[in-house]
Amino acid sequence: MTGAVFGAESAQTWPEVERQALRVVAVLRERGLAPGDRVVFKAGNSAAWVTVLLALMHAEASVLLVDHREQAAETRRMAQRAGARLVVADYDAPLLPDEDPLFLYDLIVDAIGREPVAADLDVTGWAARPDGLIMWTSGSTGTPKGVVKSGGAFLRNLERNADQVGHTATDVLLPLLPFPHQYGLSMVLIAWLRRCSLVVAPYTRLDRALVQAAGTGVTVVDATPSTYLSMLNIIGKRPALAGGLASARMLCAGAAPLDSGLVHRYVERFGLPLLDSYGSTEYANISFATPDNPVACGRAMPGIALRVVDEDGVPVAARQVGEIEVDTPDGLTGHLGEDGSTVPAPTGWVRTGDLGYLDERDNLVVLGRKFAVTRMGYTLYPEIIERRVADAGCAVKVVPLPDERRGAQLVFVVEDPDGHDEAHWRSFLAEVLPTFEQPNRVVVVERFPLNRNGKPDRARLEVVAADTAAEPVLA
Repeated sequence: MTGAVFGAESAQTWPEVERQALRVVAVLRERGLAPGDRVVFKAGNSAAWVTVLLALMHAEASVLLVDHREQAAETRRMAQRAGARLVVADYDAPLLPDEDPLFLYDLIVDAIGREPVAADLDVTGWAARPDGLIMWTSGSTGTPKGVVKSGGAFLRNLERNADQVGHTATDVLLPLLPFPHQYGLSMVLIAWLRRCSLVVAPYTRLDRALVQAAGTGVTVVDATPSTYLSMLNIIGKRPALAGGLASARMLCAGAAPLDSGLVHRYVERFGLPLLDSYGSTEYANISFATPDNPVACGRAMPGIALRVVDEDGVPVAARQVGEIEVDTPDGLTGHLGEDGSTVPAPTGWVRTGDLGYLDERDNLVVLGRKFAVTRMGYTLYPEIIERRVADAGCAVKVVPLPDERRGAQLVFVVEDPDGHDEAHWRSFLAEVLPTFEQPNRVVVVERFPLNRNGKPDRARLEVVAADTAAEPVLA
């Protein structure tokens, strides 16, 4: 089958998409876009999004990707900081009243009937730009930062990714992810690079996405753990939707910790494990589990080095927990300065701020962020506690709150769509954790609040924890 982009109500081969992109370039140039200009691109997932992205790349723009749900004032701040000359946006993207954007739909309509600006799409100029992409960290561990990336380094990283995972032109990719972020953008451009088919499906309407998956014969799914959990719940209520995954050969996960219980449920239901991965907006894609090595986050891709070190920066033995360091040629150029300049990033070995370990075969196990709290004389890592509880069958987020007497209180926010009460989970946790790790409070929610990347939103979890009346269980 010829690789194609399948939208909700359209289908185009990659050559057709590229010719349309070259017509869009004509419109962009007419509107004043010049090579090297920085352009805010703020739109939701669509086939048109893919077309316009390729147009901006051919036009050698520096593409500032902004989530289409980002607040208008924050979008203005990002644009001003980067020195953006144009804004390309959806009609319904939040923008300030005095903004004068080029609307995505208008670009597509205005391109109809125009001559393509070239015979073939060419992104070599864009790839040479040290600021070909400007992306924003999720803010899950602090204020979002502007990450400046070389277009060429980004594409080389995706070639490594596709080689290790094994994407081929016969694949049909279904990324249930927002395209303006690292994971979603990676899958869009891997589909283009490898001429895979790409299914553009509504990742917030998984019932519709599963119907599209069945109709297009999806072979590879990429999604966050929370999306995989939601898919299982939907299929449990509407079993016919399971047909959407019938042709899948890989179910890939990333962007958030993956617990073993969810993996086992997919093996039982579909005969396929969830293949975990590790990467970040700043350091790109690093390591992947694969069908022939479905262990944790797998091994680092060729050309990229991983190690785990102690507090003094000394590499530790296999299975010893420490901080993950990475040495990659595919990382960021630097961070976006307040004046729009690029503050260069360090090279060589860099600390990621993540805890984990390597097994005897160099498979990476990621345990969480390196964030410790002191409580009752113990040094505790909330995300390691979360992983231990998840392995026992409970989805939990641990929120530490200051406590002058104990050092910290631990509030356990438990995700339970079945609605078991607090006492049930207190009893469960008492069987799993030692006394010094058990919660001061337990809060039960139907679903964790998520940020735009599909990760549990730590800031909103802290609000949930702080607003709950204290009922200490530890003296």
